[in-house]
Amino acid sequence: MEPAKAAAVIRGRVDGRQPLTVADAAAKTGLALRDAESGLHWLSKEYRGQLRVTTEGQLVHRFPSGFTKPWEAADARRKLLGALGAGLMGAVRFVVRAWVAIVLVGYALVFVAMLLGLTFARQNGDSRRNSDDLPGGVMAYALLRVLSDALFWTFHPWSPFAVGGYGGYGVRAWDEPYGRRYAAPRGRPQEPKVPLYERVNRFFFGPPAPPEDPLENERRLVSAIRAGKGRIGLGDVMRVTGLPREHADPLMAKLMLDYDGDVAVSEEGGIVYRFPGLRKTASDAREADPQPAWARLRPTPPFTGNSGGVNAGIVVLNGFNMLMGLWSIENGMTLTRLSHLFDRVPRPFVDTGTPWVLGVIPFVFSALLFVVPIVRGATRRLMIRKAVEERGRLAVLRSVLEQVRAKTPVTDQTVASAWRVATGSAPPPKRIDRELVALGGDVEIEASGGTRWRFVDLETEAVAVAAEREAAAEDEARLGRVVFSSEDP
Repeated sequence: MEPAKAAAVIRGRVDGRQPLTVADAAAKTGLALRDAESGLHWLSKEYRGQLRVTTEGQLVHRFPSGFTKPWEAADARRKLLGALGAGLMGAVRFVVRAWVAIVLVGYALVFVAMLLGLTFARQNGDSRRNSDDLPGGVMAYALLRVLSDALFWTFHPWSPFAVGGYGGYGVRAWDEPYGRRYAAPRGRPQEPKVPLYERVNRFFFGPPAPPEDPLENERRLVSAIRAGKGRIGLGDVMRVTGLPREHADPLMAKLMLDYDGDVAVSEEGGIVYRFPGLRKTASDAREADPQPAWARLRPTPPFTGNSGGVNAGIVVLNGFNMLMGLWSIENGMTLTRLSHLFDRVPRPFVDTGTPWVLGVIPFVFSALLFVVPIVRGATRRLMIRKAVEERGRLAVLRSVLEQVRAKTPVTDQTVASAWRVATGSAPPPKRIDRELVALGGDVEIEASGGTRWRFVDLETEAVAVAAEREAAAEDEARLGRVVFSSEDP
């Protein structure tokens, strides 16, 4: 019987809130033992079940939430909020790109041209214009000087901000998967080519996150299984994936269904997951054990990923547009008034309405664009704190697994020291206790009066996995002699 059908029978006949053995499921449903076993494994994958072992070496399936999925509502909300957030960010990014391509540089050029015209008009001695409401003289010269320098150092051919230029300064290893290589001039190293809009997006939204591989954990676990002679324990799963124990259990149930695995229990009660079919290989090379999760921590991405000169150029351009938009609002610089600004015969000032094009639009958009990196800067601390806590959690996991394997005592001091080394600070109060309990730890008082943490499941499992690997036959990995090949004539 297929595991899903067997699971449906069990779900209809059994109270999922009660612990179950394979024999319990078979007795209450009438299923064969093999079908009851495969059905329970399917249910463990579907409802995040957990495996426990008795002192007699019997497996017990537990379903903390019964045959329900209370996490689905929270997951659905997270997915919905994530989709809405992604859609909103996509729309905002589109607006930013349009702003960069059409408005940011375009408005800067329009305002520069306007300032140049006003400056030359003043140099021609046109004193009939009101000197208080037009940006001429020293103000125009100072703005033009700052803006021209910013434009030159930002967009000249050797600038890191230039489109199609020899960009790449300030691009770090974080950008490497996304930049495309191109032929650089002789004598200059090749650098990733990053377009203008992408650099501006980085300034406002940060560098893009690397794409996640949904099968990464499964791929690493299969490598660990093959490297471990087809045998693996829950501690190995947590070491390779970094997942907490409540997530590692259902993941192993899924792998057992996907890769024809089974469970063995040692006399001491240690659980071993066996996948002899995964050992078959046509290669003579031995499978390498994947790196542990704490060795694969990604660094916190840079705030922008741009060089300081690029960021300064964006600030100057956007700030210039915002200030010129404000000046246009204060002086009623509509397109109608602009068209008569350089008439040979000056006209008296006439209110022609709200300066939307040269005033409100550039001022509001530029101000909003400045808000985005400010908000990101405020939330970045939360992201950094979460990354630090994850390093601490993985340091606790590493300390426990290594000490269990070495058969050395696990104490509060050793685990707290591991957290401190990984994070640079002392762990929050009671955080270590919560992490150790989540790993299945119990406090034990020694004869000397001191305390230590015992992880009976992990300790018995480590011994059982080592024994299973030692006894695993090498014939499991052999393919046998080739008796037919399509290459033969």
